[in-house]
Amino acid sequence: MKHFISRWLVLTIAAGIMVALLPGMRAIGDPPILGIGAFALFLALINASIKPIVHIIALPLSVLSFGLIALIINWLFMRLASWLALSMFDVGVAIDGFVWSVLGSLIMTIVSGIVGAVLED
Repeated sequence: MKHFISRWLVLTIAAGIMVALLPGMRAIGDPPILGIGAFALFLALINASIKPIVHIIALPLSVLSFGLIALIINWLFMRLASWLALSMFDVGVAIDGFVWSVLGSLIMTIVSGIVGAVLED
């Protein structure tokens, strides 16, 4: 449980930076960190539960498409996390399209790697 909470914290920081940098991402909620935290919670739950299974199943297609399937899967999971947060709690992160989601995924990967490395030290 401690690992999940620390992962959620790292994803919340990464999502906050993503929303601050990308104009195609908007935090919905008052205060906005509440929406970012709800989005990060659902993203952490998806990453911990179904993402590894889906990536293993899609591995042959991902190899054939040079990784484009992985981008589509990340886009779908970000949209799912956004939809779950907005529909369940009326707060979250609104994503304007596929390109913003891909850029957001890249930013979140880089920032969460850096923040995760700093917090583990």
